[in-house]
Amino acid sequence: MEYIILAVFVLGYVFIALEHTFHIDKAASALLTGTICWGLFVTGTDVPAEHLEEAFKLFSSEHGDGHVPLLSGFFEHRLLHHMEEISSILFFLMGAMTIVELVDAHEGFAVITDRIRTTKKVKLLWVLSLLTFFFSAVLDNLTTSIVMISLLRKLIDDKETRWLFAGMVVVSANAGGAWSPIGDVTTTMLWIGGQLSTGVIVSHLFLPSLVALLVPLGVLSFTLKGEVTRPRVVDEHAADPTTPAERNLIFTLGVAGLLFVPVFKTVTHLPPFMGMMLSLGVMWVVTELLHRSKNQEERKDLSVLGVLRKIDTASVLFFLGILLAVASLQEAGLLLAAAGWLSDAMGNVYAINIIIGLLSAIVDNVPLVAASMGMYDIAPATTEATAFAHYFVRDGIFWQFLAFCAGTGGSALIIGSAAGVAVMGLERIDFVWYLKKISLLALLGYFAGAATYWLMFH
Repeated sequence: MEYIILAVFVLGYVFIALEHTFHIDKAASALLTGTICWGLFVTGTDVPAEHLEEAFKLFSSEHGDGHVPLLSGFFEHRLLHHMEEISSILFFLMGAMTIVELVDAHEGFAVITDRIRTTKKVKLLWVLSLLTFFFSAVLDNLTTSIVMISLLRKLIDDKETRWLFAGMVVVSANAGGAWSPIGDVTTTMLWIGGQLSTGVIVSHLFLPSLVALLVPLGVLSFTLKGEVTRPRVVDEHAADPTTPAERNLIFTLGVAGLLFVPVFKTVTHLPPFMGMMLSLGVMWVVTELLHRSKNQEERKDLSVLGVLRKIDTASVLFFLGILLAVASLQEAGLLLAAAGWLSDAMGNVYAINIIIGLLSAIVDNVPLVAASMGMYDIAPATTEATAFAHYFVRDGIFWQFLAFCAGTGGSALIIGSAAGVAVMGLERIDFVWYLKKISLLALLGYFAGAATYWLMFH
């Protein structure tokens, strides 16, 4: 049965990767994959896998009254156990997406973008790339990419030049997201899962992530010459729904709310989604009070209820489906087997993570990181079993390097990250064009950043 579950997962992943070929949204494929894998696991398993024996004995001692079907009850218990972690991630993402959409609805991002005046290609490339890098750490790489593509359309008229800048937006956004607990879904997963703490993510991954950007940025700077031609713009803010004061207030409040989340978690030790919901609640009240004197037509697009309609619900459902599917592989013992093979074959946490990072250019990094979290447990801090196990303690080398590799490795192909897929869709960038123009630069940055991390902590 384990191999049938694996086959369904692989088939589902083919449909996810080739959604444009099959014309089936990846969220639908992910939901089918996750639910079918769990259905097969529950109906086709007579006894718990070896790694679940202790958990099953404990469950039996608490619920074994002779009337409850123990095995089915145990599997339901395991599913709900996984849903606790999955739902924390989903509510966190929904809160973050709502806050960002609310800022965007108020034209809040114009506070920064309107200040970019240069037309020189090299200077503009550096400004936009560094802006994307730091913006991504505060918002997230997907949202930042969408905002920056919107900006590029206002700054660059030539399609080829805009594509080149868009390619660097992908590299910059993924590098920026890797060193922040809220900058990339995979880093967020490791942060929420308890593998990494905020301080370690920021202090240990900032320099390698910056190198991953500066290397391709430096190489590209030698080939760019001249100035960009800006498109003709008719009074950008003629139809703005908000005043400058309202834009500044909501932008400041939104960024402060997102930055508040790690602080809230550190102080209260509550899950991060609680801090995100608190920030969203504050913004909800402020926007309601801010626009209370306006008519219904003006208020509807500036309220939380209005922007909730714009939330990418399909992405949330995609994460739900893929995380459920990975959880089923974990329950079936397949991830433990894969972990054992990788450890035996590589014997080096750096090599394991380098491979995971490169795979994330082909396979979405969300299931890869979810699989890694399922394959390797957080080792007790006092463990003396093996030197290898020391890498897997909380804030250990494996988890740190995994966050970097999974976050930046996806830049090698435009389909390798959420940011890349978003940019590809918005700008209609050709897969082969990106492969020729950007992939090698992204790989140079990836290996340079990985080498930087190795030199820092080896």
